[in-house]
This record gives sequence, structure tokens and C-alpha cells, in this order.
Amino acid sequence: MSRVGNQPVLVPANVKVAVEGKRLKAEGPKGKLGLDLPSMISAKIDAGKIQLTRDTEERTARSMHGLARSLVQNVVTGVSVGYSKNLEIHGVGFKANVQGKKLVLNLGKSHPIEYPLPAEIKVTVTDNTRLLVEGSDKQLVGAVCADIRGYHPPEPYKGKGVRYSGEAIRRKEGKTAQSKSA
Repeated sequence: MSRVGNQPVLVPANVKVAVEGKRLKAEGPKGKLGLDLPSMISAKIDAGKIQLTRDTEERTARSMHGLARSLVQNVVTGVSVGYSKNLEIHGVGFKANVQGKKLVLNLGKSHPIEYPLPAEIKVTVTDNTRLLVEGSDKQLVGAVCADIRGYHPPEPYKGKGVRYSGEAIRRKEGKTAQSKSA
């Protein structure tokens, strides 16, 4: 019995949801998203709620029930409110800017890094060091942030690099000079 899977997903008034076989489509003010439901899960829409049911009581069907419900909730939230993540760039001379559909990062390498942005993602750069990544697909927003962070993760000695806003970096103590004793 899945406690998460049995809860209905509430659909806001400004979101249109349709179920065509095993495909769920949602459209709202932030865009359109679709989701292919697992083969053993069915969805029904009634009175502004989406109810997910499993066709069998197999172990895989039970495990997919709660997952499918969470994914449907993410789709509905994405098209109605959207998702965003903040990134910070720390380091002398480290900066970023958006040029068309590319994010140009200067992260202390010999060349600027050009990251092509997906069409569904919007990146806003403020102060050359703060990035706001926005989109309707939760997975895509997280993947873009992870890709950007992956170019120069924060290092433990000086803390230079790209980090999530509010991320705590455990700092290490550097080497110390030892005195020679006679």
C-alpha cells in the first residue's frame, strides 16, 4: 500500500491536464510538459484531481506507484509555478554572462567555457557571479545546474568554484611550514 501513490494530485485552475492512454499532458502558464506513465500505472482525472492507481499488486507496480505520483506532481507544479535554482561563483576573475542561447563562463581556465542552454531553460546572471536557473521541468533545471557546477566544483582550500546558493563547503587547512630543529 503506497501512502504517497494513493494521495490525489490537485490540479490548479490555470492548468489543463489530459490523459491519453499512458501519456499525461499538462499545459499551464509556464509551458507544456508531458509524462509517460509506467505500464502498470493508470491515471484518472475527476473534479480537478488526478488519481493514480496500479493495475497489479506486483512488487514493481507497488514501487512505481509512489514514484509516478511524485512525477505527476512535479509536472503539474512545473507548468503552474515552475522551478528555479540559484548558483554562486566564487573566485578572483571568475564570472559568467549570457550571450544569446549560450552561457559563457570564465572560471580560471585558459579559455572561456561556452555552455549551450536548452530552449526550455532561462538563465539570469546578476553581479557577474550569481546565476538564477529557471524552467518548468524539475529534472532539466537540476541537470543544467549540475552541468554548470561540474565545470569547476568548489575546492576545499580557498572555496573557489561554482556552488549552489547556501551550500556549505568544508574547508581544509593548508600546509604549514615546519621549523627545523637542531
